Amino acid sequence: MKKLIKGGRVVSMDAAIGDFVRGDVLIEDDRIVAVAAHIEADADEVHDATDMIVLPGLVNAHLHTWQTGLRSIGAGWTGPDYHRLMHGNMGTRFNAEDNYVATLVGALEQLNGGVTTLFDWCHNLTSLEMAERSVDGLEESGIRAVFGHGTAKPLAADGDLPFTHRPHARERLEALRKGRFASDDRRVTLAAAILGPQFSTPEVTEHDFRMARDLGLLSSSHAARRPQDRVSAKGYFIPAERGLLDHSHNVVHGNYLTDEELKLVVESGASITVTSLIELHVHPADPVTGRVSALGGLPSLGVDSIPAANSDLFTEMRVAMLFQRALEHRANYRKGNGPLETLPVRSREALEWITIGGARALGLEHLIGSLTPGKKADIILIGMKALNLFPVHDPVHTVVQQANAFNVDTVFVNGDLIKRNGSLLFDANTLRKRQAELEISAARIIRESGYQLAAA
Repeated sequence: MKKLIKGGRVVSMDAAIGDFVRGDVLIEDDRIVAVAAHIEADADEVHDATDMIVLPGLVNAHLHTWQTGLRSIGAGWTGPDYHRLMHGNMGTRFNAEDNYVATLVGALEQLNGGVTTLFDWCHNLTSLEMAERSVDGLEESGIRAVFGHGTAKPLAADGDLPFTHRPHARERLEALRKGRFASDDRRVTLAAAILGPQFSTPEVTEHDFRMARDLGLLSSSHAARRPQDRVSAKGYFIPAERGLLDHSHNVVHGNYLTDEELKLVVESGASITVTSLIELHVHPADPVTGRVSALGGLPSLGVDSIPAANSDLFTEMRVAMLFQRALEHRANYRKGNGPLETLPVRSREALEWITIGGARALGLEHLIGSLTPGKKADIILIGMKALNLFPVHDPVHTVVQQANAFNVDTVFVNGDLIKRNGSLLFDANTLRKRQAELEISAARIIRESGYQLAAA
């Protein structure tokens, strides 16, 4: 089936194609086949993009979607509070259906906000059933996703082996890889959400990296601990020395990485995902967006943890950009210099972080991240007449500085229409039912945990 997006303000995010004040995008089945100022085609559907900004779908490179039902519960938590209350308590009370409904509703929220691809970092899993139902939620939503199979991190009882010393559950990962994820030619694919060297012993680190490589999977790990708090003091030098650190690994956060270690990670080809909203919430060390860029890397962004952070990827992008600008302004001021002649971090650079940067982090740059013929038809349209956007003088500046999830008018994933005229096409009655189920699920988990909501 051919679909023609007609007469929009096209921002392709592909330097070879450029942008168009008025342009068209032609879709055939699940692929983009043409992007140009004017396309004549015998299309089955024509989508009028007049007064719309046409963009590649956004990529949220890190989200714990299973936590959707606990939105804002941790807005006043510290980092240790989060690990104690979420992983040590509430996270242990989820069952397979809790994961399913949270993942479905969370994925739909992301689609509503223009996110067409999500790295769902699911790290509360205790069974294959929980993993399968989480994937069911992703697939039912229609989103493109990388499902990061992680493991639960309960507090160790006396005499128990702590999670830091437990290798990843290979049997579950293999079952998924040999089952529904036997092929990578699908909308939802599989990754290994491993502990990594900051949260596991050298032996576990090597096991988990090798496991992911053996199964042909992207792996990803958190790097959010101070050097003195790491389980493995040598950090990412461990997988690097063993020939295991390369483009198939994604590092999340990295705030406390030394210049030497960060350089090692970037030069290895591994990607870095920054989650500024959460990092500014609980960490004294700065987000590494600028440091990664200075080393020649391309950062990606994620919204991370809904219990404590806003889930809107536009907000994450804006905060990441503005914080990096502030850092560079302050550094310049401390040197006794006058105002900078040009602003650090261009708007287009920030937009790259949530498009092609996210695609590259997920190993999907050949499929998504730009409006390029041959890539998947993951496309969003943003209305330019909204009062918070109008008038639009430069679409990139407008999207980066002004837009939010509610400005997203239309969403295509894999050529399928997911949102139109500002409304998701997901069945409204089913959504209301799932929202009610999520409320019941969250209330039960909070009640069983014994947690008392603190005053704001």
